[in-house]
Amino acid sequence: MRTICYKCLRPTETCLCKHVPPFDPGIKFVFLMHPKEAKRNRTGTGRIAHAGLIDSEILIGIDFTKNERLCELLRDERYYPVLLYPDENAWNSKKTEFKSEIGSKKLLAIIIDSTWFCSKKMIRESKNIMALPKLSFSGTYRSLYTFKKEPSEECVSTIETCYYLIKEMQEAEIVPQNVNPECLMTAFKELVKLQIQKENDRIDGKLPNSHATDYKYTKKKEMPDF
Repeated sequence: MRTICYKCLRPTETCLCKHVPPFDPGIKFVFLMHPKEAKRNRTGTGRIAHAGLIDSEILIGIDFTKNERLCELLRDERYYPVLLYPDENAWNSKKTEFKSEIGSKKLLAIIIDSTWFCSKKMIRESKNIMALPKLSFSGTYRSLYTFKKEPSEECVSTIETCYYLIKEMQEAEIVPQNVNPECLMTAFKELVKLQIQKENDRIDGKLPNSHATDYKYTKKKEMPDF
């Protein structure tokens, strides 16, 4: 019987938690996870990020308007809640007034963890999160998701989002400089290499096809050098 890691919900033989020793990121991360994403353990990175980010939380649902835990967090005066969302009026690390806007509160970063298709419904139905101040990146990033096609080049995975947000908030002097988020990218790189190796093994016939679309992949991929 296959055993599962209780943190990342991956099989213990491919568990990536050892690469993300828990650390305090200086930000309260809350992942709003679509039920479909919660069941997808093959490549989902939200749970891996959650395993390493101390005090982070995963809330599963579609309409979070009346989600008791989220509403409780949004009312908590200790936090300055923001939604990670691309918006022309969004805060970013280059806006110098953002630090004074937060003041003595702790940044509460809400991240929608789902496919872009499912995210649209979550955004449409969750009126409370769309009313929050928006936060976006000041930099432009390209995902290392070499085995998965994103909707557009600037889309990055959930774990990469956490990494880049921490780095940018350090630049804005909102997160302490001694916070080291590199383990997030280490775990993600290991995931990328693991998935490519498994895909190549299936093409070679060393592993059976485990998903309905596996038959589409017939060309082996080169292992990235990172």
